[in-house]
Amino acid sequence: MSDHKGLVLDETRKFHQEAQGSGEFIPGVTEIWPSGAVLDEDDRVALVEAALDMRIAAGPSSRKFESQFARRLKRRKAHLTNSGSSANLLALTALTSHTLGDRRLRRGDEVITVAAGFPTTVNPIVQNGMVPVFIDVELGTYNTTAERVAEAIGPKTRAIMIAHALGNPFEVAEIAQLAKDHDLYFVEDNCDAVGSTYRGQLTGTFGDFTTVSFYPAHHLTMGEGGIVLTSDLKLARVVESLRDWGRDCWCEPGKNNTCLKRFEYQMGTLPEGYDHKYIFSHVGYNLKATDLQAALGLSQLTKVDRFIEARRTNWRRLREGLDGLPHLVLPEATADSDPSWFGFALTVDPQAPFLRAELVDFLESRKIGTRRLFAGNLTRHPAYIDTPHRVVGELTNSDIITDQTFWVGVYPALTEPMLDYIVASVREFVEARS
Repeated sequence: MSDHKGLVLDETRKFHQEAQGSGEFIPGVTEIWPSGAVLDEDDRVALVEAALDMRIAAGPSSRKFESQFARRLKRRKAHLTNSGSSANLLALTALTSHTLGDRRLRRGDEVITVAAGFPTTVNPIVQNGMVPVFIDVELGTYNTTAERVAEAIGPKTRAIMIAHALGNPFEVAEIAQLAKDHDLYFVEDNCDAVGSTYRGQLTGTFGDFTTVSFYPAHHLTMGEGGIVLTSDLKLARVVESLRDWGRDCWCEPGKNNTCLKRFEYQMGTLPEGYDHKYIFSHVGYNLKATDLQAALGLSQLTKVDRFIEARRTNWRRLREGLDGLPHLVLPEATADSDPSWFGFALTVDPQAPFLRAELVDFLESRKIGTRRLFAGNLTRHPAYIDTPHRVVGELTNSDIITDQTFWVGVYPALTEPMLDYIVASVREFVEARS
Protein backbone atom coordinates (compact mmCIF):
# COMPACT_ATOMS: atom_id res chain seq x y z
CA MET A 1 0.00 0.00 0.00
CA SER A 2 2.78 2.46 0.93
CA ASP A 3 4.53 1.69 -2.40
CA HIS A 4 1.30 2.48 -4.25
CA LYS A 5 0.92 5.70 -2.30
CA GLY A 6 4.48 6.77 -3.08
CA LEU A 7 3.85 6.02 -6.75
CA VAL A 8 0.75 8.23 -6.77
CA LEU A 9 2.60 11.08 -5.06
CA ASP A 10 5.51 10.80 -7.51
CA GLU A 11 3.06 10.95 -10.40
CA THR A 12 1.39 13.94 -8.76
CA ARG A 13 4.70 15.81 -8.81
CA LYS A 14 5.19 14.93 -12.48
CA PHE A 15 1.65 16.02 -13.27
CA HIS A 16 2.23 19.37 -11.55
CA GLN A 17 5.44 19.99 -13.48
CA GLU A 18 3.80 19.12 -16.78
CA ALA A 19 0.73 21.23 -16.01
CA GLN A 20 2.74 24.41 -15.53
CA GLY A 21 2.62 26.84 -18.42
CA SER A 22 5.63 28.65 -19.86
CA GLY A 23 5.15 31.53 -17.44
CA GLU A 24 6.08 34.04 -20.16
CA PHE A 25 4.72 37.52 -19.48
CA ILE A 26 3.32 39.31 -22.52
CA PRO A 27 2.42 42.94 -21.69
CA GLY A 28 -1.20 43.70 -22.43
CA VAL A 29 -2.00 40.05 -23.06
CA THR A 30 -1.07 38.21 -19.85
CA GLU A 31 -3.52 39.00 -17.08
CA ILE A 32 -2.00 40.58 -13.96
CA TRP A 33 -4.27 39.60 -11.12
CA PRO A 34 -4.50 41.81 -8.02
CA SER A 35 -4.42 38.76 -5.75
CA GLY A 36 -4.35 34.99 -5.82
CA ALA A 37 -2.97 31.81 -4.34
CA VAL A 38 0.65 30.82 -4.99
CA LEU A 39 0.63 27.02 -5.13
CA ASP A 40 3.54 24.70 -5.90
CA GLU A 41 3.98 20.96 -6.30
CA ASP A 42 4.39 20.45 -2.54
CA ASP A 43 0.94 21.97 -2.05
CA ARG A 44 -0.57 19.67 -4.67
CA VAL A 45 1.12 16.65 -3.11
CA ALA A 46 -0.11 17.66 0.37
CA LEU A 47 -3.70 17.75 -0.86
CA VAL A 48 -3.44 14.45 -2.72
CA GLU A 49 -1.79 12.72 0.24
CA ALA A 50 -4.55 13.89 2.58
CA ALA A 51 -7.14 12.65 0.06
CA LEU A 52 -5.41 9.26 -0.20
CA ASP A 53 -5.54 8.97 3.58
CA MET A 54 -9.25 9.87 3.40
CA ARG A 55 -8.87 12.63 6.00
CA ILE A 56 -12.21 14.16 5.12
CA ALA A 57 -13.07 15.73 8.50
CA ALA A 58 -11.07 17.77 10.97
CA GLY A 59 -8.26 15.63 12.34
CA PRO A 60 -4.50 15.43 12.87
CA SER A 61 -3.58 18.02 10.25
CA SER A 62 -6.09 20.46 11.69
CA ARG A 63 -4.68 20.09 15.23
CA LYS A 64 -1.11 20.38 13.94
CA PHE A 65 -1.91 23.54 11.98
CA GLU A 66 -3.66 25.10 14.97
CA SER A 67 -0.63 24.42 17.15
CA GLN A 68 1.91 25.73 14.65
CA PHE A 69 -0.07 28.85 13.80
CA ALA A 70 -0.68 29.66 17.46
CA ARG A 71 3.06 29.48 18.07
CA ARG A 72 3.72 31.74 15.12
CA LEU A 73 1.37 34.42 16.45
CA LYS A 74 2.47 33.83 20.04
CA ARG A 75 -1.04 32.94 21.23
CA ARG A 76 -1.89 30.07 23.53
CA LYS A 77 -4.84 28.65 21.59
CA ALA A 78 -6.04 28.61 17.99
CA HIS A 79 -9.22 27.18 16.49
CA LEU A 80 -9.45 26.49 12.78
CA THR A 81 -12.67 27.50 11.03
CA ASN A 82 -14.19 27.21 7.57
CA SER A 83 -13.53 30.89 6.72
CA GLY A 84 -12.14 34.16 8.04
CA SER A 85 -15.70 35.47 8.12
CA SER A 86 -16.66 32.62 10.46
CA ALA A 87 -13.61 33.41 12.57
CA ASN A 88 -14.90 36.97 13.05
CA LEU A 89 -18.38 35.71 13.85
CA LEU A 90 -17.04 33.27 16.44
CA ALA A 91 -14.76 35.86 18.05
CA LEU A 92 -17.47 38.43 18.67
CA THR A 93 -20.17 35.87 19.49
CA ALA A 94 -17.88 34.30 22.10
CA LEU A 95 -17.92 37.61 23.97
CA THR A 96 -21.69 37.18 24.50
CA SER A 97 -21.22 33.90 26.39
CA HIS A 98 -23.03 33.47 29.70
CA THR A 99 -19.76 32.09 31.09
CA LEU A 100 -18.33 35.63 31.11
CA GLY A 101 -20.82 36.82 33.72
CA ASP A 102 -21.25 40.59 33.94
CA ARG A 103 -18.55 41.17 31.30
CA ARG A 104 -20.53 39.45 28.57
CA LEU A 105 -21.67 41.55 25.62
CA ARG A 106 -25.41 41.96 25.21
CA ARG A 107 -27.87 43.14 22.58
CA GLY A 108 -27.79 46.91 22.27
CA ASP A 109 -24.15 47.23 23.35
CA GLU A 110 -21.96 49.37 21.11
CA VAL A 111 -18.87 48.14 19.27
CA ILE A 112 -16.45 50.62 17.66
CA THR A 113 -15.35 49.84 14.10
CA VAL A 114 -14.43 51.67 10.91
CA ALA A 115 -16.73 52.71 8.08
CA ALA A 116 -14.30 51.89 5.25
CA GLY A 117 -13.51 48.20 5.08
CA PHE A 118 -14.85 44.72 4.47
CA PRO A 119 -18.33 43.80 5.78
CA THR A 120 -17.27 40.71 7.72
CA THR A 121 -15.57 42.86 10.35
CA VAL A 122 -18.90 44.62 10.94
CA ASN A 123 -21.50 41.91 10.28
CA PRO A 124 -20.92 39.97 13.54
CA ILE A 125 -21.77 43.13 15.48
CA VAL A 126 -25.11 43.40 13.69
CA GLN A 127 -25.75 39.65 13.73
CA ASN A 128 -25.41 39.66 17.52
CA GLY A 129 -27.89 42.51 17.92
CA MET A 130 -25.26 45.08 18.83
CA VAL A 131 -24.73 48.57 17.45
CA PRO A 132 -21.71 49.33 15.24
CA VAL A 133 -20.15 52.72 15.92
CA PHE A 134 -18.52 53.89 12.70
CA ILE A 135 -15.46 56.12 12.60
CA ASP A 136 -13.40 57.50 9.72
CA VAL A 137 -9.93 56.52 8.49
CA GLU A 138 -6.90 58.36 7.14
CA LEU A 139 -6.08 58.60 3.44
CA GLY A 140 -2.72 57.05 2.62
CA THR A 141 -2.68 54.56 5.50
CA TYR A 142 -6.41 53.75 5.15
CA ASN A 143 -6.53 53.07 8.89
CA THR A 144 -8.25 54.84 11.73
CA THR A 145 -6.37 56.37 14.66
CA ALA A 146 -6.37 55.91 18.40
CA GLU A 147 -7.62 59.48 18.70
CA ARG A 148 -10.72 58.69 16.66
CA VAL A 149 -11.37 55.56 18.69
CA ALA A 150 -11.07 57.51 21.95
CA GLU A 151 -13.60 60.08 20.71
CA ALA A 152 -16.07 57.31 19.87
CA ILE A 153 -16.08 55.67 23.31
CA GLY A 154 -19.42 56.30 25.01
CA PRO A 155 -21.44 54.95 27.94
CA LYS A 156 -22.70 51.98 25.89
CA THR A 157 -19.34 51.06 24.34
CA ARG A 158 -18.26 47.54 25.25
CA ALA A 159 -15.83 46.47 22.52
CA ILE A 160 -13.61 47.49 19.60
CA MET A 161 -13.38 45.43 16.39
CA ILE A 162 -11.07 46.72 13.62
CA ALA A 163 -9.09 45.22 10.73
CA HIS A 164 -5.61 46.22 9.62
CA ALA A 165 -6.16 47.82 6.20
CA LEU A 166 -4.47 46.07 3.26
CA GLY A 167 -1.82 44.68 5.60
CA ASN A 168 -0.96 48.11 7.01
CA PRO A 169 -1.22 48.10 10.83
CA PHE A 170 -3.43 50.62 12.57
CA GLU A 171 -2.22 52.13 15.86
CA VAL A 172 -2.87 48.80 17.49
CA ALA A 173 -0.79 49.24 20.66
CA GLU A 174 -2.51 52.51 21.53
CA ILE A 175 -5.95 51.14 20.73
CA ALA A 176 -5.27 48.01 22.81
CA GLN A 177 -4.33 50.31 25.69
CA LEU A 178 -7.56 52.29 25.24
CA ALA A 179 -9.49 49.01 25.43
CA LYS A 180 -7.68 48.08 28.63
CA ASP A 181 -8.19 51.52 30.22
CA HIS A 182 -11.94 51.47 29.48
CA ASP A 183 -12.50 47.76 30.21
CA LEU A 184 -13.45 47.01 26.61
CA TYR A 185 -12.97 43.83 24.64
CA PHE A 186 -10.71 44.15 21.60
CA VAL A 187 -11.03 41.95 18.50
CA GLU A 188 -8.06 42.38 16.14
CA ASP A 189 -8.93 41.37 12.58
CA ASN A 190 -5.52 40.34 11.18
CA CYS A 191 -6.88 38.73 8.02
CA ASP A 192 -4.89 40.96 5.64
CA ALA A 193 -1.81 41.43 7.78
CA VAL A 194 -0.08 38.15 8.66
CA GLY A 195 3.56 39.04 9.30
CA SER A 196 3.02 42.78 9.82
CA THR A 197 4.57 44.42 12.88
CA TYR A 198 3.76 47.53 14.89
CA ARG A 199 6.49 48.93 17.13
CA GLY A 200 8.38 45.69 16.60
CA GLN A 201 5.49 43.47 17.75
CA LEU A 202 3.54 41.17 15.44
CA THR A 203 0.04 42.27 14.62
CA GLY A 204 -2.40 39.66 15.79
CA THR A 205 -0.83 39.63 19.26
CA PHE A 206 -2.63 42.64 20.77
CA GLY A 207 -6.32 41.76 21.00
CA ASP A 208 -8.42 39.55 23.24
CA PHE A 209 -9.08 37.73 19.99
CA THR A 210 -7.21 37.67 16.69
CA THR A 211 -8.73 36.43 13.44
CA VAL A 212 -7.06 35.37 10.18
CA SER A 213 -8.43 34.31 6.79
CA PHE A 214 -6.97 31.66 4.48
CA TYR A 215 -8.99 32.60 1.39
CA PRO A 216 -6.84 32.45 -1.79
CA ALA A 217 -6.25 36.21 -1.78
CA HIS A 218 -4.55 36.12 1.61
CA HIS A 219 -0.98 35.54 2.76
CA LEU A 220 -1.40 31.76 2.87
CA THR A 221 -4.35 29.76 1.69
CA MET A 222 -6.42 26.67 2.33
CA GLY A 223 -8.83 27.58 -0.48
CA GLU A 224 -11.32 28.50 2.21
CA GLY A 225 -10.58 28.65 5.91
CA GLY A 226 -9.85 30.91 8.84
CA ILE A 227 -8.69 30.81 12.44
CA VAL A 228 -9.48 32.39 15.80
CA LEU A 229 -6.61 32.90 18.25
CA THR A 230 -6.47 33.98 21.88
CA SER A 231 -4.30 33.59 24.96
CA ASP A 232 -7.35 33.55 27.25
CA LEU A 233 -8.15 29.88 27.85
CA LYS A 234 -11.70 30.65 28.98
CA LEU A 235 -12.44 32.52 25.77
CA ALA A 236 -10.79 29.77 23.74
CA ARG A 237 -13.10 27.19 25.30
CA VAL A 238 -16.14 29.28 24.34
CA VAL A 239 -14.94 29.58 20.73
CA GLU A 240 -14.47 25.82 20.52
CA SER A 241 -17.98 25.24 21.84
CA LEU A 242 -19.57 27.74 19.46
CA ARG A 243 -17.64 26.36 16.48
CA ASP A 244 -18.62 22.76 17.32
CA TRP A 245 -22.44 23.01 17.46
CA GLY A 246 -22.43 24.69 20.91
CA ARG A 247 -21.57 21.43 22.65
CA ASP A 248 -20.02 21.41 26.11
CA CYS A 249 -17.83 18.38 25.36
CA TRP A 250 -14.29 18.99 24.12
CA CYS A 251 -13.49 15.50 22.81
CA GLU A 252 -12.02 15.51 19.32
CA PRO A 253 -13.97 13.66 16.61
CA GLY A 254 -13.69 9.92 17.09
CA LYS A 255 -12.65 10.30 20.76
CA ASN A 256 -14.64 9.53 23.88
CA ASN A 257 -14.36 10.41 27.57
CA THR A 258 -11.39 12.79 27.36
CA CYS A 259 -12.53 14.30 30.67
CA LEU A 260 -12.82 10.81 32.28
CA LYS A 261 -16.31 11.59 33.60
CA ARG A 262 -18.47 11.43 30.47
CA PHE A 263 -21.51 10.06 32.34
CA GLU A 264 -21.10 12.03 35.58
CA TYR A 265 -22.31 15.53 34.57
CA GLN A 266 -25.47 17.33 35.59
CA MET A 267 -26.09 20.54 33.61
CA GLY A 268 -29.20 22.63 32.98
CA THR A 269 -32.25 20.61 33.90
CA LEU A 270 -30.94 17.43 32.31
CA PRO A 271 -30.90 14.24 34.35
CA GLU A 272 -27.68 13.52 36.20
CA GLY A 273 -25.29 11.41 34.14
CA TYR A 274 -26.55 12.61 30.77
CA ASP A 275 -23.95 11.83 28.07
CA HIS A 276 -21.57 14.82 28.03
CA LYS A 277 -21.00 14.38 24.29
CA TYR A 278 -24.56 15.59 23.81
CA ILE A 279 -24.80 18.41 26.32
CA PHE A 280 -24.97 21.87 24.69
CA SER A 281 -23.89 24.93 26.63
CA HIS A 282 -24.12 27.52 23.81
CA VAL A 283 -26.33 28.20 20.82
CA GLY A 284 -23.61 27.34 18.34
CA TYR A 285 -22.78 26.52 14.76
CA ASN A 286 -20.79 23.98 12.78
CA LEU A 287 -17.95 26.11 11.41
CA LYS A 288 -15.14 23.56 11.36
CA ALA A 289 -12.62 23.13 8.54
CA THR A 290 -11.44 19.80 7.12
CA ASP A 291 -8.10 18.00 7.20
CA LEU A 292 -7.81 18.44 3.44
CA GLN A 293 -7.76 22.20 3.99
CA ALA A 294 -5.38 21.92 6.93
CA ALA A 295 -2.97 19.73 4.93
CA LEU A 296 -2.73 22.48 2.32
CA GLY A 297 -2.36 25.07 5.08
CA LEU A 298 0.58 23.22 6.63
CA SER A 299 2.34 23.14 3.27
CA GLN A 300 1.66 26.85 2.72
CA LEU A 301 2.87 27.72 6.21
CA THR A 302 6.39 26.54 5.35
CA LYS A 303 6.53 29.25 2.66
CA VAL A 304 4.80 32.14 4.40
CA ASP A 305 7.99 34.02 5.30
CA ARG A 306 9.00 34.00 1.65
CA PHE A 307 5.52 35.16 0.66
CA ILE A 308 5.65 38.04 3.16
CA GLU A 309 9.03 39.24 1.94
CA ALA A 310 7.83 39.09 -1.69
CA ARG A 311 4.83 41.24 -0.80
CA ARG A 312 7.07 43.84 0.82
CA THR A 313 9.49 43.83 -2.11
CA ASN A 314 6.70 44.14 -4.67
CA TRP A 315 5.05 47.00 -2.76
CA ARG A 316 8.35 48.89 -2.58
CA ARG A 317 8.90 48.47 -6.33
CA LEU A 318 5.50 50.02 -7.06
CA ARG A 319 5.97 52.77 -4.48
CA GLU A 320 9.39 53.79 -5.81
CA GLY A 321 8.21 53.59 -9.42
CA LEU A 322 5.22 55.87 -8.85
CA ASP A 323 6.87 58.31 -6.46
CA GLY A 324 6.32 61.94 -7.39
CA LEU A 325 3.47 61.26 -9.82
CA PRO A 326 0.87 64.06 -9.57
CA HIS A 327 -2.86 63.70 -8.85
CA LEU A 328 -2.47 60.44 -6.91
CA VAL A 329 -2.34 59.80 -3.17
CA LEU A 330 0.24 57.04 -2.80
CA PRO A 331 0.02 54.59 0.12
CA GLU A 332 2.08 55.11 3.27
CA ALA A 333 2.97 52.70 6.07
CA THR A 334 1.62 53.68 9.46
CA ALA A 335 4.35 55.23 11.60
CA ASP A 336 6.41 52.66 13.57
CA SER A 337 5.11 49.78 11.45
CA ASP A 338 6.50 47.26 8.98
CA PRO A 339 3.51 46.07 6.96
CA SER A 340 3.13 42.72 5.28
CA TRP A 341 1.21 44.27 2.42
CA PHE A 342 -2.02 42.87 0.99
CA GLY A 343 -2.35 45.39 -1.84
CA PHE A 344 -1.14 48.74 -3.19
CA ALA A 345 -3.81 51.41 -2.80
CA LEU A 346 -4.11 54.46 -5.04
CA THR A 347 -6.47 57.38 -4.46
CA VAL A 348 -7.16 59.78 -7.31
CA ASP A 349 -7.22 63.38 -6.08
CA PRO A 350 -10.80 64.70 -6.42
CA GLN A 351 -9.34 67.72 -8.25
CA ALA A 352 -7.40 65.58 -10.75
CA PRO A 353 -7.99 66.22 -14.48
CA PHE A 354 -9.21 62.64 -14.86
CA LEU A 355 -11.62 60.28 -13.08
CA ARG A 356 -10.76 57.22 -11.05
CA ALA A 357 -12.98 55.21 -13.38
CA GLU A 358 -10.97 56.37 -16.39
CA LEU A 359 -7.68 55.26 -14.85
CA VAL A 360 -9.18 51.93 -13.78
CA ASP A 361 -10.65 51.35 -17.25
CA PHE A 362 -7.24 52.10 -18.80
CA LEU A 363 -5.49 49.61 -16.52
CA GLU A 364 -8.12 46.93 -17.00
CA SER A 365 -7.86 47.35 -20.79
CA ARG A 366 -4.19 46.45 -20.38
CA LYS A 367 -5.09 43.31 -18.41
CA ILE A 368 -4.00 44.90 -15.10
CA GLY A 369 -6.50 43.78 -12.50
CA THR A 370 -7.83 46.28 -9.97
CA ARG A 371 -10.07 46.12 -6.93
CA ARG A 372 -11.96 48.72 -4.91
CA LEU A 373 -10.96 49.26 -1.30
CA PHE A 374 -13.61 46.69 -0.47
CA ALA A 375 -16.94 48.26 0.46
CA GLY A 376 -15.79 51.86 0.76
CA ASN A 377 -18.17 53.58 3.18
CA LEU A 378 -20.30 50.74 4.51
CA THR A 379 -22.99 53.09 5.83
CA ARG A 380 -23.93 53.86 2.22
CA HIS A 381 -24.70 50.23 1.31
CA PRO A 382 -28.27 48.88 1.21
CA ALA A 383 -27.47 46.32 3.89
CA TYR A 384 -26.67 48.96 6.51
CA ILE A 385 -28.82 51.99 5.69
CA ASP A 386 -31.67 50.79 7.92
CA THR A 387 -29.43 48.94 10.39
CA PRO A 388 -29.13 50.67 13.78
CA HIS A 389 -25.71 52.28 14.02
CA ARG A 390 -23.94 55.38 15.29
CA VAL A 391 -21.45 57.59 13.46
CA VAL A 392 -18.82 59.63 15.31
CA GLY A 393 -17.37 62.54 13.35
CA GLU A 394 -17.54 63.05 9.61
CA LEU A 395 -16.86 60.12 7.30
CA THR A 396 -15.18 62.39 4.76
CA ASN A 397 -12.24 60.13 3.95
CA SER A 398 -14.45 57.04 3.81
CA ASP A 399 -16.52 58.84 1.17
CA ILE A 400 -13.41 59.82 -0.79
CA ILE A 401 -12.30 56.16 -0.68
CA THR A 402 -15.73 55.11 -1.98
CA ASP A 403 -15.41 57.42 -4.96
CA GLN A 404 -11.69 57.69 -5.62
CA THR A 405 -9.71 54.68 -4.31
CA PHE A 406 -8.68 51.37 -5.84
CA TRP A 407 -5.76 48.98 -5.45
CA VAL A 408 -3.49 46.80 -7.53
CA GLY A 409 -1.69 43.64 -6.52
CA VAL A 410 1.56 42.91 -4.72
CA TYR A 411 1.08 39.19 -4.15
CA PRO A 412 4.07 36.85 -4.59
CA ALA A 413 3.24 35.56 -8.10
CA LEU A 414 3.80 39.01 -9.61
CA THR A 415 7.14 39.33 -11.37
CA GLU A 416 9.37 42.38 -11.83
CA PRO A 417 8.29 42.80 -15.48
CA MET A 418 4.64 42.72 -14.37
CA LEU A 419 5.23 45.31 -11.67
CA ASP A 420 7.20 47.53 -14.03
CA TYR A 421 4.37 47.28 -16.55
CA ILE A 422 1.88 48.43 -13.90
CA VAL A 423 4.14 51.40 -13.07
CA ALA A 424 4.65 52.30 -16.74
CA SER A 425 0.90 52.07 -17.44
CA VAL A 426 -0.11 54.29 -14.52
CA ARG A 427 2.60 56.80 -15.43
CA GLU A 428 1.59 56.84 -19.10
CA PHE A 429 -2.05 57.52 -18.25
CA VAL A 430 -1.39 60.24 -15.63
CA GLU A 431 1.37 62.05 -17.52
CA ALA A 432 -0.72 62.19 -20.69
CA ARG A 433 -3.43 64.06 -18.78
CA SER A 434 -1.31 66.32 -16.57
